[in-house]
Amino acid sequence: MRENDADNHIAAGMKDVSKVYGRGDAAVRALDHVSVDFPARQFTAIMGPSGSGKSTLMHCLAGLDTVDSGSVRIGQSDLVGLSDAALTKVRRDRVGFVFQSFNLLPTMSAEENILLGLSLAGRRPDRTWFTTVVDALGLGSRLKHKPAELSGGQQQRVACARALVGKPDVVFADEPTGSLDSRTGAELLGFLRTSVRDLDQTVVMVTHDPVAASYADHGVLLADGRIVRHLARPTADTVLAALTGLGA
Repeated sequence: MRENDADNHIAAGMKDVSKVYGRGDAAVRALDHVSVDFPARQFTAIMGPSGSGKSTLMHCLAGLDTVDSGSVRIGQSDLVGLSDAALTKVRRDRVGFVFQSFNLLPTMSAEENILLGLSLAGRRPDRTWFTTVVDALGLGSRLKHKPAELSGGQQQRVACARALVGKPDVVFADEPTGSLDSRTGAELLGFLRTSVRDLDQTVVMVTHDPVAASYADHGVLLADGRIVRHLARPTADTVLAALTGLGA
């Protein structure tokens, strides 16, 4: 992680964060005093065995879940202690989301789905940026189509465009290729890579797939709610070896 690179400020991060689900003997410590920063304009993959805390880490970073202790920030804004309304505004204005399920509204066209978040926020789209994102994703001829008229890969690209069109500080992707075949998944990962390299976006992706992680600049490995390793420029082989070492 290039934490001291002056040209790469921190897009999101947490310090000494703990998160426990349940109580007493049933308590599960999902995050155990985790501190990590995610540089802007970089693509980071979060990996680990099932139950390692990787999805919890992302949900806490994105303001979708609260923490029991520690601090969480998007840019310079600390999310801990914000009201529900303030958290909603952060998620709406500064964060983009791509999930395994596409979460598109079936009665709306692709273009309407892409612009939905901006419409709900009362924000006008930057049409030049909209066109840049749509062209990069190859969606120009599909904007009037409804989700049922699109393939799974096209629907996920619409979801990516929706995440990017508001120029968020960071895009969080949770197993974004989980519902896609290998070829379509590779196309999506290639676009996420391009969005970082050419469009100056920041992407933080949770994945269990070593091949998907190989598209990232950095890898963060979790086990039992703790960060146990960082991987610079991960490859499928180095990720697989590291996960195997964790018993994944």
